[in-house]
Amino acid sequence: MRYPTLTKLCAALAVAVLTTWSLAADKEAKVQVGKPAPNIELPATLIESVLPGKKDATTLSLKDLKGKNVVLFFYPKAMTPGCTKESCAFRDNIKGFVGANTVVIGISTDNVSAQKQFTDKEKLNFPLFADSEKKVTGAYGVLNAQRGVASRVTFVIDKQGIVRKIYTKVDPPKHAAEVLEYIKTELKD
Repeated sequence: MRYPTLTKLCAALAVAVLTTWSLAADKEAKVQVGKPAPNIELPATLIESVLPGKKDATTLSLKDLKGKNVVLFFYPKAMTPGCTKESCAFRDNIKGFVGANTVVIGISTDNVSAQKQFTDKEKLNFPLFADSEKKVTGAYGVLNAQRGVASRVTFVIDKQGIVRKIYTKVDPPKHAAEVLEYIKTELKD
């Protein structure tokens, strides 16, 4: 009778230890406010919308955007309800971001074909990174390992490439306006 209880206790302890190690590793890997944003170079849609001279480019790099603020918003899956609401809100606020010398880029673990389909369907007017190998999502510490997709997290990166704000609690339809307000008040020229 006592052995099943002991076995359960040992299993729970093992899970707790592994979770603690995993969380510690994640904290080390996570991007931090005040530190440089890791560079990203991935296949993307609509590159010409932020780099008009690169009409035929198939990859986009954060290094290409130095001198501009960048909003990098991770979302779980293209063409799902929450991701569509969030992306369309950024689309609808794009003039405000451009006026604040800010580039908006969405990123998920979808492949570039799915990102292009999402861009076309929703008439998005900013690039979407395709992180199908999940390397960048992992490097930024936002990979939901259980689901294999990105968590909904936004990074605001300043003109020098420094992370200035990280949003971990996102209300998809209202988020773009919240981020734009932050940029206009905290990252003005």
